Amino acid sequence: MIDRQDILRNVQVHVPFHRLRDGHLDMVIRERINPEISFTQPVLDNGARDDFRRVADALREAGLTVTFHAPFMDLRPGAVDPKIRQVTVERLQQVFDLIPCFRPKSIVCHPSFDERYYVSADQVWLKNSIATWGPFLSLAEETDTRIAFENVYETGPRQLKMLLDAFPSPHACLCFDVGHFNVFSSRVPLREWLETLGPRIGQLHIHDNNGAADEHLAVGEGNFPFRDLFRFIHARDMNPIITLEAHSEENLRQTVENIRVMGLLDRKRGREPSG
Repeated sequence: MIDRQDILRNVQVHVPFHRLRDGHLDMVIRERINPEISFTQPVLDNGARDDFRRVADALREAGLTVTFHAPFMDLRPGAVDPKIRQVTVERLQQVFDLIPCFRPKSIVCHPSFDERYYVSADQVWLKNSIATWGPFLSLAEETDTRIAFENVYETGPRQLKMLLDAFPSPHACLCFDVGHFNVFSSRVPLREWLETLGPRIGQLHIHDNNGAADEHLAVGEGNFPFRDLFRFIHARDMNPIITLEAHSEENLRQTVENIRVMGLLDRKRGREPSG
């Protein structure tokens, strides 16, 4: 059975940059945690370049891998209003400018399609999204990182497939967030999501809930069918980046333990039929 350290060695863990800067960096290095670093507006606007360099150098010297989570609050990459899109691009650019410093394997970004907002305007959203993401994808290709588009409010896979079809590059992929699926998208069966977008899944965000709110429970503490997901992944020999989106140290410990007991990362066990 895979042990705790094996699990941590093979996943990323959600860690806000300000926590690394303000005291958690030593613990992350000591525990051999590969961070998925999230960036917020205050950090990007007020963070010192020396702080970014210090954290990046320490993680690299420790031999840890890094992924990014770009800011998303208030941002609209497919906005109809060009001024809103301009502000979105400027905010995202601040994160992409940190690629040479951290050399992340991927940058998770929210395409932010919501049918309640873009009423009968998905083609407009798509056209504007392509204009926004095209230059960033070129930069991702130059720096050998991936843009991982994360599902949030999308109720089905159609719009994300449209966006990914517009970018056939291996440097563009889907970050399938299982918690968001469980709350916002489960009226379309998981199997349909996986069969539609499976070949483009390059990253997973795993956390749990009971289908009513984005609770970020430990894996196995809600009702998402993790065994079904990982059976699909293992049967196809897929190797996505896996990020544990734990929002507390206790939650992280419980998530790792539940993954170990459930054998989710054990490819041999993961191929076993459900009983």
